[in-house]
Amino acid sequence: MSTFRLQLPTDPRWVNIVESNLAQILSDHAWCEQKAAANALTLVTLNPDCSDLVADMLALAKEEIEHFERVHQIIVARGYPLVKEGKDDYVGELAQYMKRSSNGSRQSGLVERLLFSAMIEARSCERFKVLSENISDPDLAAFYRELMESEAGHYTLFIGYARKYGQGIDVEKRWREWLDFEASVIANYGKRETIHG
Repeated sequence: MSTFRLQLPTDPRWVNIVESNLAQILSDHAWCEQKAAANALTLVTLNPDCSDLVADMLALAKEEIEHFERVHQIIVARGYPLVKEGKDDYVGELAQYMKRSSNGSRQSGLVERLLFSAMIEARSCERFKVLSENISDPDLAAFYRELMESEAGHYTLFIGYARKYGQGIDVEKRWREWLDFEASVIANYGKRETIHG
């Protein structure tokens, strides 16, 4: 999605891999929603004095858990198991970059976590778009179209707070650096039936 300025689009052929194991992609997606909720709550825990951020992150956490529930309902309805949470190597690489990039100040740490969060939402949204446009299952196509629009709003929320709380930090320059790094990371993915794989 050009709005996010992602430098490397997902190859639509990734959906062929996804369709070979819908049970796996749905379980992975469910856990992605759970982790997104946990990330929002971490932002609350680390920044309790930012009342506007706290309110929005609490609302976001609720929404992500609702998405988890909806994916779980699809899994159950289709007779699939919810498999144990797996490691998300893509998110792990972004997390390491976030930790290396923070200069130790609380403000820098907050901006980095917000940009980390925005990056994941941007890529997830792009993956949902690819799924919605290429998956042969009409119910899943409609579901991913709906979630794509939701994720776009999450991305905007995180970027907005990075700008608000990043006074003195060149947030636009930093976002360009995140985009460059993410492009180098995502180039190694797109070969597995996971949301970021």
